[in-house]
Amino acid sequence: MSNHAHAHEHGPILTPWPLVISVGILAMIPLAFTFEFAYDNSFAAVLSLGVGAPLCIMGVIGWVREAIGGDELSQGLSFGAMGWFILAEALIFLPGFATYWALRLSAPEWPPAGSVDMPKLLPAIMTVVLVSSSLTIHKAEGLLEAGNVAGFRRWLMATILLGLTFLLMSVYEWNHLFHEGFTIDTNVFSSSFFSLTGLHGSHVFVGLGIFLAMLFPAMSGKVNGAFVRTGSLYWHFVDIIWFFVVSQMYYW
Repeated sequence: MSNHAHAHEHGPILTPWPLVISVGILAMIPLAFTFEFAYDNSFAAVLSLGVGAPLCIMGVIGWVREAIGGDELSQGLSFGAMGWFILAEALIFLPGFATYWALRLSAPEWPPAGSVDMPKLLPAIMTVVLVSSSLTIHKAEGLLEAGNVAGFRRWLMATILLGLTFLLMSVYEWNHLFHEGFTIDTNVFSSSFFSLTGLHGSHVFVGLGIFLAMLFPAMSGKVNGAFVRTGSLYWHFVDIIWFFVVSQMYYW
């Protein structure tokens, strides 16, 4: 029995990656928000994001790479645990939607003063891109089950490209709205809009980190089917949540 398997059988494996991820999250969310909104220091906020985001990606990739080559994960609890994780994530989105609905339905007029016309074409294109990425990861998963690792890699890379395209379009849209003077503190609609679209974008970002954690080991032939199924399930959840976000923020 290998030392890795032996350690896994008798106790937890010591790894630095959870600490790396934790430091990344600290820099990327609480510190960045504090610098921007408490100290009005945009440079420090961007710098904090620039440090935190790579640390999160490195941590996810490193942690997964440690385990993905081992057989001990093949019959693990990751897929079932992801179902509970998705439920918890859905409950995080729910208060945001509930607040938006309460504000909108109780407002004497909508949209409130200071709002801009929401684009209609760009979110439709973003929806097509994200739905396409769900189809490509499903195709990748099917090819892996058929034993076609090379095909799995190609369709996984297509999924990553589509997810990155979605994020870049989100950044473009936010930048356009900022230049029109529509920011998170403009009114209650802008607060809901940027909170919900930003929360969803953060989940897309995490999904891309999961896919990169699949891709790098797969380039050397190491693929864990349970991890792929789990990551694919998470991505489908991100896709479904987007339908709620886009319908409420852009078309209602």
